[in-house]
Amino acid sequence: MTLKELEPQLLELSDGDKVRVVQLLSQGKIFLGRGIEKTPDICGGSACIAGTRITVWGLVEARRIGYSEVDLLTSYPLLSATDIANAWAYAEAFPDEIETEIRENEEVMDEEV
Repeated sequence: MTLKELEPQLLELSDGDKVRVVQLLSQGKIFLGRGIEKTPDICGGSACIAGTRITVWGLVEARRIGYSEVDLLTSYPLLSATDIANAWAYAEAFPDEIETEIRENEEVMDEEV
């Protein structure tokens, strides 16, 4: 069965069943393509550069506070320019997710101070 064939059935599910589908799908590692993955037990399930614990939201936040791409490549020797481009593309595709993770991290940091 293809996703195109499955889509009408998924859309007919109750909200509770949709939640269960998402839970089932999130139990394993999810590869988001283009070098980004989410794994429930790594970095709280945040989107990371594949094979690392470098979060997309962390890279976005670093850029906001003034780090250049050269700074990021120097600070994270495992990163490639392609990884950074993939992170920016992911952040652009999922801005609400990234903003939520940045905000949640700021709240945790505020609590620890």
